[in-house]
Amino acid sequence: MKATTKAHLALFIVAVIYGLNYTLAKEVMNGYIGPRGFIFLRVVGAGFLFWVFHIFSGTPVKIHRNDWPRIALGGFFGIAANQLLFFEGLHLSTPINASVIMTANPILVLIISAISLKEPLRKTRLIGVFLGAAGAIYLIIGRGEIALLKSDTALGNLLVLGNATCYAVYLVIIKPLMVKYPPVQVIKWVFTFGLLFVIPAGVGQFAAVQWEDWTFSIYAQAAFVVVCTTFIAYLFNIYALKIVSSTTVSIYIYLQPVIATLVALALGKDALSLREVLSAALIFAGVYLVSFGKN
Repeated sequence: MKATTKAHLALFIVAVIYGLNYTLAKEVMNGYIGPRGFIFLRVVGAGFLFWVFHIFSGTPVKIHRNDWPRIALGGFFGIAANQLLFFEGLHLSTPINASVIMTANPILVLIISAISLKEPLRKTRLIGVFLGAAGAIYLIIGRGEIALLKSDTALGNLLVLGNATCYAVYLVIIKPLMVKYPPVQVIKWVFTFGLLFVIPAGVGQFAAVQWEDWTFSIYAQAAFVVVCTTFIAYLFNIYALKIVSSTTVSIYIYLQPVIATLVALALGKDALSLREVLSAALIFAGVYLVSFGKN
């Protein structure tokens, strides 16, 4: 199997994981653990897994001292700020608003990559990003009202936009390191630095968790978030980032609402309509143009 095919397969698996996450993990923060405590649990658990995985994955490469600031920034933007802003923003906003705002992520990656990494702004890539955004927004707005400018959700919406921007910066910051070092080694240190920023924000809520109140289902959902949504998703994303562009990695975010819809359909919680079909067609066309399109 070609390296690019493996990269796209990894990104598709990540999209499936995030799509499942909407259904499987929504109850964990419903009275069992605070959002910042949950982030602390995610970063500690996934960081431990990355350290163990790296021990058995090969000989580490010496990291040049000039690259440590970039790794530390990756931990701040990609782990701490990214997750903290999203959870706090979602708490003050709505899932519909947050989903629409997150469609800005590939657009931001495209712009930042062009400025910072000098990646060319190909016409097909531009068209693909906006087709995918149109499809995702069209699918999302079918689930409820968008209220991006209402005063009671404005702060939350701004925090979610900050989250999308931080993740875009993270993808661009980390990309050059993929040429020099093994992806597992990079992400291990990114999570280590991320934990340093997360500890002050999340350790209090984590310490307050009443573990005896957790059911087996809650433990299983929390384990899914730590192992799949955090460890596997970040690992596969950074593996793909070694092979394809930052914009290609980000465009797969548009598949997440499609996967979430398919899960809802499979569980009998939604019905297939023309909106779902048209949205999926736009999204898949956008992903194809960004990933494989030529000028």
